[in-house]
Amino acid sequence: MIDGLTVALPAGEVTVSAAFEAPEDAWATMAVAHGAGAGYSHPFLVGFARGMRAAGVATLRFNFPYVQAGRRMPGPAAHAVATWRAAEAALRAEAPGLAMWAAGKSYGGRMASMAAAEGLISPAGLVYLGYPLHPPGRPDKPRVAHLPDVGPPQLFVEGTNDPFVDPHEQLADAVASCRDAAVHWIDGGNHSFEVKGRKRPADDVGESLAPIVAAWMRAHS
Repeated sequence: MIDGLTVALPAGEVTVSAAFEAPEDAWATMAVAHGAGAGYSHPFLVGFARGMRAAGVATLRFNFPYVQAGRRMPGPAAHAVATWRAAEAALRAEAPGLAMWAAGKSYGGRMASMAAAEGLISPAGLVYLGYPLHPPGRPDKPRVAHLPDVGPPQLFVEGTNDPFVDPHEQLADAVASCRDAAVHWIDGGNHSFEVKGRKRPADDVGESLAPIVAAWMRAHS
C-alpha cells in the first residue's frame, strides 16, 4: 500500500505524503496532483478522487516537495517532474496490470505535461483540471511551447470564466497544436470550477468533474 513517495532530488531523497485508494475491480489507476496553492488533501482533490473511484479508477494523491516542506511557493520545475516520476513508478508497482493515467489541478497538471513532454513519464493520457495557460491578465506569457511534444492524449477541463485561459481562442490554438487533445468547457466555471450564484463545497465541485474525465478515459482505452 502506498502511503508516501520517495522523491530523488539533486540534494538527496525526500519523502512526500501520499494517499492511495482503490475501488474493487479497478480498471485503471490515476495519479492526481494538487495546484500551486494547496496540498494533496485539498477538498477539491479529495472529491475528484472520490468521484474517480466511483467510476472504477484507483487514485493516488500526493504532495510536491515544496508543500511537504511547508513552503507556499513552488520549487524548481525539476523537483515537480521528479515527483511525477515517483508517482508513476509507485502506481505501476502497486497495480502493474492496469493502465496509469495522470491528472492535475492547474500547476500540478502543467508539471505532468512537462514531464510527459520530456518523456520522463508515460501515462495512458493526461487530464488538466484548469490548465494555467498563462498568468491571469498576461496572455503574452503563454505556457504552451512544450504541449506539442506530449505524446499521450490530453484532456483540458476548463471553466469558461477562468482568467488563466482568457482569451479562449489562445487555448483553442494550443490544443490544435497538440497531437491528440480535446477541451471540455464547464459553463460559468472559474479557475476553481465554481459557478457564480451556485455555491457548492469544493469536494462536490471536484467530484462533479469525475464522470467527464472517466468517460474520456474510457473512449481512449
